[in-house]
Amino acid sequence: MKPIAVILSGCGVFDGSEIHESVLTLLSLSRAGVAYQCFAPDRDQRHVVNHLTGEVAEGEQRNILVESARIARGEIQPLSALVVDDFAAVILPGGFGAAKNLCDFAVAGAGCEVEEDVMASCRAFTAAGKPSGFLCIAPIMLPKLYGEGVKGTIGTDAGTAEAFTQMGGAHQDCLVTDIVVDEVHQVVSSPAYMLAGNIAEAAEGIDKLVQQVVAMCQR
Repeated sequence: MKPIAVILSGCGVFDGSEIHESVLTLLSLSRAGVAYQCFAPDRDQRHVVNHLTGEVAEGEQRNILVESARIARGEIQPLSALVVDDFAAVILPGGFGAAKNLCDFAVAGAGCEVEEDVMASCRAFTAAGKPSGFLCIAPIMLPKLYGEGVKGTIGTDAGTAEAFTQMGGAHQDCLVTDIVVDEVHQVVSSPAYMLAGNIAEAAEGIDKLVQQVVAMCQR
């Protein structure tokens, strides 16, 4: 089986990739015996948040790829280098970086737009008949990526689910330990830290998502 691509959005829940979700994804893939390669956009993130205080660090700027390299232990490539033919699937962990750096949902809500490089990469996997996985807030991009009627979940948050529906998606409420599968688009989603009260709860849903994505690759 070919490796699975993992698209990161920085390092840290408030301005980048959620670290637990990202590491649990990589761990689950490794335990499944599946190789992976991390990617991230090579551009500045929307802003920098002090994770101790929760406040925006005014005047500070960081690069998404450089920050994501912290999670990937330096083994990461720019998103522009992702060649879909070389990979079996793609998985996008959550964290506010998904809603700030991969798209602008955090500021634009239902009127958001997905960044062009993210759009091109995700759509290319679907066009090639390859599965995708989205965690936490990352599934909010699904209606923009795949169009009217795509199934997905962000858990049970009413406001975010309403935005998902306004964008044309078919939102499915989902427990933190479960997944939602859209067989038409070959997309799997799970709430992770949209609902998780601890790392163990997040791990259960993430592991199910990885197992489902891997199973879809092997069909």
